[in-house]
Amino acid sequence: MTDAKTRSVNLALQGGGAHGAFTWGVLDALLEDGRIDIEAISGTSAGAMNAVAVADGYVGGGREGARRKLDELWRAVSGAAAFSPVKRAPLDIFMGNWSLDYSPAFWWSEVLSRVTSPYVFNPFDYNPLRDIVARTIDFDRVRRCTALKLFISATNVETGRVKVFDHRDLTLDRVMASACLPMLFKAVEIDGVPYWDGGYMGNPALFPFNKGSRSADVVIVQINPVERKGTPTKAQEIMNRVNEITFNASLLRDLRAIEFVTRLLDDGHLDERGYRRLHVHLIENQEQLNPLGASSKLNAESNFLRHLHDIGRETARRWLKENLEHVGRRSSIDLRAMFQGG
Repeated sequence: MTDAKTRSVNLALQGGGAHGAFTWGVLDALLEDGRIDIEAISGTSAGAMNAVAVADGYVGGGREGARRKLDELWRAVSGAAAFSPVKRAPLDIFMGNWSLDYSPAFWWSEVLSRVTSPYVFNPFDYNPLRDIVARTIDFDRVRRCTALKLFISATNVETGRVKVFDHRDLTLDRVMASACLPMLFKAVEIDGVPYWDGGYMGNPALFPFNKGSRSADVVIVQINPVERKGTPTKAQEIMNRVNEITFNASLLRDLRAIEFVTRLLDDGHLDERGYRRLHVHLIENQEQLNPLGASSKLNAESNFLRHLHDIGRETARRWLKENLEHVGRRSSIDLRAMFQGG
């Protein structure tokens, strides 16, 4: 429930591996501030992890409980990473890079994932993240959460369509399906249906808010850059950019649909009694996230995760200062300008 001092919003949380710690920082600041009331969260992959942590913590602990659970989750992630062979090389550490570009273990896993299948090199489907989520998240509490709604996206391997699970039937398997990268892990089967990472078809999905939430405001926490200047020429740079474009495609499609409906409403071609006007907001910091490189999404060192958390907190505080007044009134980003010219 909201009061006179809070503004109700829906949160849309992108996936992005370890960069999800940026979203952790954003959520930490929003929960601490208290002027934003979260009605619903749509999350994918790392965004799904953050979403279930918020819901778990909210039950019995409110905002502070959600903050504590997020901290617990990401501490567990960094704790497990301490024993992983995929770490920064001494040269990266010396140069102050957070990427894994010179890590032998990282490059070995990259080569292996491109020439063979996880059904061969990972026959027992070992996924350390699954153990972390199982230890830190109480899914009984998540399903009991009434303070907010959750929508978790996964990709149906057989149909290529997005599947959205809501909090009432969320399980560990459903969250892991949302984070299943097909080059590293076997598809997660739920009721006989195989699923891969939700980022392919909903990163994150915005349409569940249409009927699943009363709030007309959607705050997107964006990790993957939509725009990156210059033409990639190296093989790794090309692959990285292809992945960025792929994992943003569904979000851009949803935003274009919102912009189209908004334009028709503004021009009087649609009746507002039959169509809903959504206000869209964006929390992002591509100035600091873009230079990190794709390999850093696998870097779960404690110092790096805390660094991303701090960037997220500062970014959210700045967004609150500059844009909170727009919530409930209008979009704080210009969607028409975003899609002008194609």
